[in-house]
Amino acid sequence: MDNCTLAEARQTRIRYLIICILFVVSCFSFADRSALSQAVTSMPKEMNLTPQRMGFLLFGFGWAYALGQLPSGGLLDRFGSKRVYGISIILWSLFAFLTGCAGYVTASAVFTVIFVLRILSGLAQSPVFPGNGRIVAAWFPASERGRASAIFNSAQYFALPIFAPIFGWLIHTAGWQSCFWFLGALGAALTVVWFTTIYGVKEHPRISQSEVEFIERGGGLVNTDAQANAKKNTLTWATVKMLLSYRMLVGVYIGQYCITTLTWFFLTWFPLYLSQARHMSVLKVGFAAAVPGLCGGFGGILGGVISDRLLHSGCSLSFARKLPIMAGMGLSMTIIACNYAHSQTVMLLFMSISFFGKGVGALGWTVISDTSPKGMVGMNGALFNLFGNTAGITTPLIIGSIVERTHSYNGALIFVGLIAFCAIVSYGPIVGEIKRIELNPAQAG
Repeated sequence: MDNCTLAEARQTRIRYLIICILFVVSCFSFADRSALSQAVTSMPKEMNLTPQRMGFLLFGFGWAYALGQLPSGGLLDRFGSKRVYGISIILWSLFAFLTGCAGYVTASAVFTVIFVLRILSGLAQSPVFPGNGRIVAAWFPASERGRASAIFNSAQYFALPIFAPIFGWLIHTAGWQSCFWFLGALGAALTVVWFTTIYGVKEHPRISQSEVEFIERGGGLVNTDAQANAKKNTLTWATVKMLLSYRMLVGVYIGQYCITTLTWFFLTWFPLYLSQARHMSVLKVGFAAAVPGLCGGFGGILGGVISDRLLHSGCSLSFARKLPIMAGMGLSMTIIACNYAHSQTVMLLFMSISFFGKGVGALGWTVISDTSPKGMVGMNGALFNLFGNTAGITTPLIIGSIVERTHSYNGALIFVGLIAFCAIVSYGPIVGEIKRIELNPAQAG
């Protein structure tokens, strides 16, 4: 057997490199989303950032991110993940850098400039999670998809532990603008990494034929990007209407809205809760926020491992995916107990349990990879993320209104806990059996 044949016979593990890159880039995306919540504590008092005005700043990103989901899904299916996602990284890094530069305009104009830049950043970041789901569907067999999706999804929890202390130190030593300049520089470096490591499965220069065959035999959609330019346009109302006609998918979409509400509380209002309700300093907020974040991250990975093991042991796909989701959301409801915790230690314990549960239950992207019609992974993921990130619009405004009216975070924590219960209901009777949707020739086009 010659050297070439030996190399092909030896199965590579390039898919693990791919998921590591997705995790790093997703961490960067969530760091960008959370930076404003820490920077606001050092912004000029002339900006008059009341809880309600802060809610509008956070809302600017949320509605643009949600609005961009369907176009980004169509672009991913049409032009491929590498190109669309890569351009996305370039753009949101630029907007982060410009947010830091906004500190040099007049204090009365800073609010407007940052609001516009957050809208642009939201649009730029809209391909991130549909792209993640699409790449995982291509690169991983069904038996590994739960873990792979859990790894990139856990970025939302690890982003704060990794970046919050860095942001806290930068803001303390160099001012609030410095954390946005840091994000801009980091984005430039990640852009180079992205374009030199991300490829379609069959186009990757370092992958062996045996790994390609292993992925394909296990249900990986290995031709997803290779055939991107040959596919029909999936960004049509007919496609959206067809996907919404499946009760299973509608239940998954609603469940994602509920789960993402918890995510947006954690990313946007949790640092403010620690500083305003628990009276922690900027530096202490950065480290305190890391504790629940780490628990959520480990919970996210554990949820994926449990789900894949249940599937491997012979459990049905529905049971293997639903059990971690519903049990995790039950644990997330412990966030309400923080209202009765007088010490910061006990409060952080309840928050950690809540976000650990949220991590365990965050398997929505795995379900999307399992259920999407072939050729529509990007569009189905985008519609799923559109529903989910409607929470990015409603959560900042609802919590901002609750805090503004009651001068307390107690009602906000009750709201988040009740939303977790709604996720359980959604994944129970509404979703029903989880299975891949097979389209007839007329639907597939």
